[in-house]
Amino acid sequence: MGLPLGLSVFAVGLAVLAIITLAAGVKIVPQGHVYTVERFGRYARSLDAGLGLITPFVERIGRKVNVMEQVIDVPSQQAFTRDNAGVTIDAVVFYQVLDAARASYEVSSLDLAATTLTMTNIRTVVGSMDLDQLLAHRDEINERLLRVMDAAASPWGVKINRIEIKDIVLPADLAGAMARQMKAEREKRASILEAEGQRAAEILRAEGRKQSAILEAEGRREAAFRDAEARERSAEAEAAATGMVSRAIAEGDIAAANFLVAEKYVDAVRAIATAPNQRVVVVPIEAAALAGTLGGIGELTRSVFGDGGAAPRRTGTPPNVAAPRA
Repeated sequence: MGLPLGLSVFAVGLAVLAIITLAAGVKIVPQGHVYTVERFGRYARSLDAGLGLITPFVERIGRKVNVMEQVIDVPSQQAFTRDNAGVTIDAVVFYQVLDAARASYEVSSLDLAATTLTMTNIRTVVGSMDLDQLLAHRDEINERLLRVMDAAASPWGVKINRIEIKDIVLPADLAGAMARQMKAEREKRASILEAEGQRAAEILRAEGRKQSAILEAEGRREAAFRDAEARERSAEAEAAATGMVSRAIAEGDIAAANFLVAEKYVDAVRAIATAPNQRVVVVPIEAAALAGTLGGIGELTRSVFGDGGAAPRRTGTPPNVAAPRA
């Protein structure tokens, strides 16, 4: 027999309630998230990624916390440096939730709290630095902000990974002054480099002239040494020739004396003929005396080098000139 109608309705309602209860107790947590479980409004535990179970009607999901690294774009704000220069700064903050319970229940609005804390610390750090230091040491600013922010966010179960200053905007008049200063500094460096280049070039040219003078002096010294050596050799040769002529004269050879006189005579005539201020030279020369002199030269030559069987001529008689009769 079938069940009574009332009992059937009760069974169906009980089955539906069981299904709803089971569905309410099964929770699927996506990757990169952590769910907090509250029991009667109080934190009980956390559900990690995957399939999780809770007690229906007793427990409920409190907060759905993203535990992946997140970024907060800090709005631009104006700050004043230690030397009273107004600048506009904006930054970004990268953070990650390490403890979902504390991030959910220790701070009311995590993003708002992190943004406000970052803006406050930016003004503090900028106010402790000069403008030049602020522009030249962004890494130092990032490091100081990171150290302060990480210590402040640690009670919230949040890890501040990095803080980056995106931009530092200067007022128009201050930017123009800095541009002129940079231009003047670069022109100064260019002038210094140009002066140093000219100085180096002058030093090199002076070194070149010095080396050239040294080499030229050494060349003159070598040439003078060679000339002196040549004059010494010429003097030695002339002395040897004079000694030979002197010995020939001492031995009674008149041709040697004639040779010496003829040599000096010919040299004198050559000097007169080659003088630059002379065009026509008239010199009274006795042909017989010159012929006798030349003959003496020939006799002396034959006496030194030999005549190959030719009969010797009389001393003082030139060739092709008949000897005077007795």
